[in-house]
Amino acid sequence: MTESTSTSARSQNTSYIVNKNGADQLVDILQRRPDGQVYVHYDGFDKRLDEWIPGTSLKPANESARKRRRDTPSPTPTEPETRPDPLMTEEEFDIKHHKQITAQRNFDKVNFGQWRIKTWYFSPYPLTDSELEDSTGLPGGSASTSKIPGVNRATVRSHGRTSDLLAGGLTRSHLSAEKSILWVCDRCFKYMAEGAAWEMHVKQCDRRHPPGRKVYQRGAHIIWEVDGAKDKLYCQNLSLFGKLFIDVKTLFFDCDNFLFYILTDADSQRDHVLGFFSKEKISYDDYNLACIIVLPPYQRKGYGMLMIEFSYEVSRRAGKIGTPERPLSDLGLRSYLTYWVATLIRFFRRLLSVLPPDRPTITSSGRLPDLTGVLPPPSEDANSRKKRAKGWDGETPDSNSTFSSPNGLDAMRTVLTISNPDGSATSHVVVRSTLAEIASATNLRIEDAAFALNECGLLGSTLDGVVGITREMVEAVAKERNVKRMCLDPAHVMLT
Repeated sequence: MTESTSTSARSQNTSYIVNKNGADQLVDILQRRPDGQVYVHYDGFDKRLDEWIPGTSLKPANESARKRRRDTPSPTPTEPETRPDPLMTEEEFDIKHHKQITAQRNFDKVNFGQWRIKTWYFSPYPLTDSELEDSTGLPGGSASTSKIPGVNRATVRSHGRTSDLLAGGLTRSHLSAEKSILWVCDRCFKYMAEGAAWEMHVKQCDRRHPPGRKVYQRGAHIIWEVDGAKDKLYCQNLSLFGKLFIDVKTLFFDCDNFLFYILTDADSQRDHVLGFFSKEKISYDDYNLACIIVLPPYQRKGYGMLMIEFSYEVSRRAGKIGTPERPLSDLGLRSYLTYWVATLIRFFRRLLSVLPPDRPTITSSGRLPDLTGVLPPPSEDANSRKKRAKGWDGETPDSNSTFSSPNGLDAMRTVLTISNPDGSATSHVVVRSTLAEIASATNLRIEDAAFALNECGLLGSTLDGVVGITREMVEAVAKERNVKRMCLDPAHVMLT
C-alpha cells in the first residue's frame, strides 16, 4: 500500500509525453502495473480515450510542455484511500470518491453478440465469486481492498446500493489481460466474466425482442417502451451496459422511476438493439431524456437523432416543452445542438416560404391566388408518389412536421406582393416574431432555442426583442450545418 501511494505521488509531480498518431501528446499517469504498463489520460481529451500503454513509450516533458500543463486543468489522479470526515454522510462520501473510483475503465472490451467493442468508461458490474477469489491472490489484492473506506456494507453480494456496486469493480483493473473482457448477451443483456459461460447462455436465450410495448415502428426500425419497475432485471443490466459508454450518468440499479426507450432493427429472426434512452416517469423539470446511447457499431447512422426527435415528440404529445437532463456530455451537447439547429432551420424555411413546401405552384382561374394561407395539397397519382423521397426502409414518408398549426404560422407572417413593370408580381414574406414565439412554435425551451440561434449566428439579428432573419441567412446556415430532413415520422408513432 505504501509503494502504490508513493508511485501515485511521483506521477502527480512528473509530466510525460507520448507519441500518438504521429504527434506528441501530454499525458497524466493514473496507474502503473508491475509488468511496466501505465494507464494514461491524454490532456485536453475526453476520458474515453484513456488507455494502457507500455511504460517505455513515455518521455519526460520539456519545460514548455510543463508550462502548458500548468495552464490546463487535468483530471484528479488516483489518490490513496482516506477515512471520511465524521460529519460527512455516507451519500456525500460516495459522491466525493466517485471520480476516484471511475478514474479508469474496469473492462477493456465487451463482447456483445457479433461485436467486440472497446469500452469507454467504468461500469460498476459486481465482481463474481471466481473473480473475488482470483483478486485475493494478486500482490496487494484482497477482498477488503475493493471496499470504499467508511462503507461497512461494501460487499460483493450487496446489490442494492450504488456504493456497493462501485466498490465491486475496483479490483478488476488489476486483473490479467484475458479477464479484461466482459461478455454480454445481446438479447437479454445478461453479463458474464467468461466466454464459455457466454456461449452456453446465448444458445439457450430465446428472447427475440425487448420487453414492453411498441411505441414507434417505421419499416424495420422499432422503439420499445420498457417500464423499469416491471422489467427491473432487464433494465438494470441495460443500464450497466450503457454505463460502459456514458460518463456523466449514475443510473445503475434504481430503475423503478424510469422508462426506457429501446431502438431495435428487425430481421426475420429477431430485433437487434441499436441504442436506447431513458427518462423519468415524473420529472418536475419536464426533462424528456435522462441518458442516451447509440452502440458504437451503429453510430453516425442517424439513430441518435431519431431517438432525440422521439423524446421531443413524447413531450409534445403530453403537452409539455421538454429538454434533456443536465449536464450534457460533449457528444450529447453536439447531438442536441444539431437537433435544435435543424428544428429551427426547418421551421424558418416553412415560415419564410411564400408557398408551402408541398405546393411548388398555385394555379387559379378567374381570381388572384390566395398566398396568405397554407392550402391543402393536390391529389397525387401513382407516378408522382413514386418520385417522392424514400424513407430509411423504402417506404414513402408522410408529412413529418411537428411545428404549430398553419394558422399559428399565418399569425406570425405577412405576404408582401410588389408589382413588376412587365405586369407580373413578386411576393415576399415578412415575419415579426419574438424568441418566445419561435421557441413555442418549435416546442423548444427558450434557452435551448437561444443557445442554438447564437451558435449558428442568427441570434445577433435582434432588435427590441424581435428576431430578424432572412431566408438567405437560413439557407446559409442550412448549408454550413448540413441540415437534413427529420428521421422521425410522427405518423408512425404508436403512443395513445
